[in-house]
Amino acid sequence: MSTHSTHQGPPTATGHIVDDEATGIPSFEASGGDWSDIAEEAARLGDERIVVNMGPQHPSTHGVLRLMLEIDGETVTEARAGIGYLHTGIEKNMEYRSWTQGVTFCTRMDYVANIFQEAGYCLAVEKLLGITDDIPERATVIRVMMMELNRIASHLVCLATGGNELGATTIMIVGFNAREQVLRVFELITGLRMNNAYIRPGGVVQDIPPGALDAVRDAITVMKKDFGQLEDLMLANPILQARLKGVGYLGLPACMALGITGPVLRSTGLPYDVRKAEPYCGYETYDFDIPTSTDADAWSRVVLRLEECYQSIRIIEQAVERLQAMGPGPVMVEDKKIAWPAQLAIGSDGMGNSLDHIREIMGTSMEALIHHFKLVTEGFRVPAGQAFVSVEHPRGELGVHLVSDGGTKPYRAHFRDPSFNNLQAVSMMCEGGQVADVVVAVASLDPVLGGVDR
Repeated sequence: MSTHSTHQGPPTATGHIVDDEATGIPSFEASGGDWSDIAEEAARLGDERIVVNMGPQHPSTHGVLRLMLEIDGETVTEARAGIGYLHTGIEKNMEYRSWTQGVTFCTRMDYVANIFQEAGYCLAVEKLLGITDDIPERATVIRVMMMELNRIASHLVCLATGGNELGATTIMIVGFNAREQVLRVFELITGLRMNNAYIRPGGVVQDIPPGALDAVRDAITVMKKDFGQLEDLMLANPILQARLKGVGYLGLPACMALGITGPVLRSTGLPYDVRKAEPYCGYETYDFDIPTSTDADAWSRVVLRLEECYQSIRIIEQAVERLQAMGPGPVMVEDKKIAWPAQLAIGSDGMGNSLDHIREIMGTSMEALIHHFKLVTEGFRVPAGQAFVSVEHPRGELGVHLVSDGGTKPYRAHFRDPSFNNLQAVSMMCEGGQVADVVVAVASLDPVLGGVDR
């Protein structure tokens, strides 16, 4: 600890005053003894200033988010967020990969809600290609179902880790158990639990396998039961209410000034949701509500995220009914110069192309094999231009800006990640509050640094 002071005097039993050689500013350096004696001496000198590194509590603070707090006793007088520790250069790397390969990069940004990056990116590519209306209906409904499942999984991570940070381990166990249902469905449909790269320009990689809709229905049944448990553990818990109500306040003017969206914005009473404001993937045809609150605190954000999980289930149930009614069909655009060629069954190991597909392209004609090779290795060309697309991410509005120079790779790819914007609110939410409330405020923002440091 270093406490700046203008006083200079002789050494004491618990420390001594020294001049910093570089700045000439006197500092009090603790050299042992009882803490109460050190604190008393520091208080006598006056002008105390303590700066500490906060954490780790939230998963984002385990080495990838630095919270620097200036404190006066238990009161936070200044809070700053340091980012950049998880920077992977995803946006720059996408400039050196084909348009389809870009999916495997952007899905690794916000790894808790990866399906949304895939969807936003592919919608932007399709907009540049001019094939938005050519995407098969079945592929669009599958996209909606997958996004809403991912929204539930993301909110559950927020609620579960938030409970754990406050010492309620049971909340974490119940929350992650519910999320596991979603990950199992993802593994069944895509072959992977996370970083799925399932949504591709033109549609999705493959149709849902037999039994997938039943698996989704079973998962919903289990999740509804777990949601009820979470409500009992969180909403009916007076200790949790005392820790969250009135904490991390961020009103509508602050949200508008900082460009904050998602549950944090809706907790101020503004029902802004891209799915309603600028519908995509046919969201205007689904029946669901946008829950809001006017309390603008951490407690209201917990309630809203739970309610959003129920609304997502409503959408998923409608999507399942539509998929059941329409039956098997194409899930990729018909244009073979764009459509990814692996449209048959995947291999028995769940990876790569099936042997039937390999036999087909190698046995049909040399031209088919050459086309397959060029489409996979070189990729398709996208007309020169730029496009911007927004989707409603679990943490807010996710914007995707793509620029094409007419080649097989993006000239520029940029993502407006909601975690990046929302993290600006740390100082406004924490300054003037208690150190313990910093944990609550950061958790209510639900930041994922993979999206911040892309």
